[in-house]
Amino acid sequence: MVNRSVWWEQGQVRMIDQRQLPLHYEIANFDSIEGVVRSISDMYVRGAPAIGATAAYGMALAARLSLAAQPKAMVADLKQAKQRLDAARPTAVNLAWASARLLALATELAEQQVTTDEIRAEMLAEAERLAEQDIEINQSIGRYGAAIVPQGAHILHHCNTGSLATVDYGTALGVVRAAHAAGKGIHVWVDETRPRLQGARLTAWELMREDIPMHLIADNAAGLLMRTGKVNVVLFGADRVAANGDVANKIGTYNLAVLAQENGIPCYAAVPTPTIDLDLPDGDQIPIEERRWDEVATVFGKQIAPDNVPVYNPAFDITPHRYLTGIITDEGICYPPFTESLRRAKLSAETRLWEEHQH
Repeated sequence: MVNRSVWWEQGQVRMIDQRQLPLHYEIANFDSIEGVVRSISDMYVRGAPAIGATAAYGMALAARLSLAAQPKAMVADLKQAKQRLDAARPTAVNLAWASARLLALATELAEQQVTTDEIRAEMLAEAERLAEQDIEINQSIGRYGAAIVPQGAHILHHCNTGSLATVDYGTALGVVRAAHAAGKGIHVWVDETRPRLQGARLTAWELMREDIPMHLIADNAAGLLMRTGKVNVVLFGADRVAANGDVANKIGTYNLAVLAQENGIPCYAAVPTPTIDLDLPDGDQIPIEERRWDEVATVFGKQIAPDNVPVYNPAFDITPHRYLTGIITDEGICYPPFTESLRRAKLSAETRLWEEHQH
């Protein structure tokens, strides 16, 4: 098992530098808001839950760095930090959700006329709670999701959704881990996930470290595997889920979901309830991040396309809910109609979190 993807240590936000994997295992340290923003935008850290935890630690760091002498002035500093963090990657809703949770706490404390040092301490404690809750959420996803994995299943997995994409354990890979631990004799087809190769670099690395049977495949091999009966279930994560069940996930997800339906293969997204955005009615409202040209035109710094080639590089696509068999959450598996089941799951999770906070 890898270490946590992100954590707090000695006044710094620390994380595994995922850009260096699998060839080098390095830890990056950030002691400024600019650094934490860069860690998200430049993909030192990636995966919606891990980005959310990073944002929470970033807000705790902003409180630590604030020179404000009065609580309300500190809240003003924190609002600015939230804006900068939220802009780092716009598609993943966990980022803004986590920063909003930390800002709400600071605002509440400021109204209670506590000291700025008390706000700093409570902000860090809340960021740590958020990280711990992420692990618990992912373990619940794994338990629920393992039930839909048949004995001896060949699972097709997209991108990376494991310990590296979360604080620890994983969402869709959490389902894989739970099924493997249950002795289901699974095998995973790991697609490479162009253009940043999160499947080849990260998912393959995680599964091999845990001796979970797998094969790495090119992205465009998925159709052949499905048509020839070599895939039993398709699993992936999500960076945002709209109220109707439309899913924003790593580019290429839509292709797999359409192929799965064509070949009669169950297709599931595995998502923490904070990733569900009930404020967006459908996937067309989800902002799609566009990234740099060189992610497509180069591979590990080596140019593979003509000079000055025009590049279009969307980081995500939208999979309409009609292609999903279900959505695996920490509150259970949501089935159509998703407008009802997702709302129930979201409200149940928020009630549980509120009750935990009261205690």
